[in-house]
Parts: sequence; C-alpha cells; structure tokens
Amino acid sequence: MTGAERHFDGGGTDNGLADGLERLWTPHRMTYISGEDRPEGGYEKPTGCPFCLAPGLPPEQSLVVARGTHVFAVLNLYPYNPGHLLVCPYRHVADYTDLDAEETGELAVFTQTAMRVVRKVSNAHGFNLGMNQGGVAGAGIAAHLHQHVVPRWGGDANFMPVIGRTKVLPQVLGDTRDLFARAWPS
Repeated sequence: MTGAERHFDGGGTDNGLADGLERLWTPHRMTYISGEDRPEGGYEKPTGCPFCLAPGLPPEQSLVVARGTHVFAVLNLYPYNPGHLLVCPYRHVADYTDLDAEETGELAVFTQTAMRVVRKVSNAHGFNLGMNQGGVAGAGIAAHLHQHVVPRWGGDANFMPVIGRTKVLPQVLGDTRDLFARAWPS
C-alpha cells in the first residue's frame, strides 16, 4: 500500500480509504522539527546559539554569505523558499529594541543588499521580510534576533507547499551560498 492509498487523519481513525494525496518525504526536516540539533543548554546562551557560532565557522559549514561590522547575512538552514537569507547581529540580543543605532542601520542596509543580490542571482519577483519577536510570535530561535529575507516568485505557492506541504529546493545550500557570496558587493 502506498502513502496515497492509506488515509491517516492524525486522530487515530484510519478508515483505510485513499485520500488521493501522494506523500513526499523530507526526512532532513525532522532534525529541525524534533529539535535534535538543539544544544543541550538551548539557544539562550551564546555558546549554544547557532547565530553566535556561525561567524566563527568556515563559510562552507556556516552558510554565511556576507559579513559586516555589526551584522552578517547567512542562508537559512531550513529555508521557506530557495535563497532564504537571515540578517543577524553578531551581538546575542533577542529584541529589536535592544539593537543600538549602528546595528539597526547596518541591519537595514544588509537587508536591502540581500534583496538586490537575490534579485540579481535568482530574479526574485518579490520578498517577505520580517522578524518573529519571541517564541509565541513564531521565532524558532527567539534568543537571537534575526531578520528573514524570503524571496518570492509568481506561482511559488503552488501545489507542492499547499497540498504536498513541502518545498522543492533546486540547489544545494552550499552552492546557493557561493553564488550569493560572489554577488555580494565588497
């Protein structure tokens, strides 16, 4: 029996009827969902925070695209769309109001540059920009502020994410990082 031939509604009432959906499995996302890659002490302290650790790692391991004085741009390890970038301050702060003027200004400039680079490299039609402030607002790593820069294209909300509940990424993250890093102005 294939996934499309089985029906499971999550409530334990498997009636054995086909639901007509083909299942696309993305087991790599289970690490994120289950929290397997979370450090033992959590993200609250800089020693366990991936945004604090990333700038010190080699680029191919960290997925850092560009570095500024106060902030850096890094590819999202669990992207909503291809080319999903995060702009993060180096300083481990949780709230936007905790940024100083220099950090706030450079975060804005990096966000603009990220949009220009993504448009140049992948011809994005638009963007979703945002910060989730706090766990209740959807922040997966609430302890370290990060600005999402999510490229959008006409038709990118097709059947795959809507029905299939999965995203198709056309390129390995390391290759995307290399393209963006080369296109990022010095």
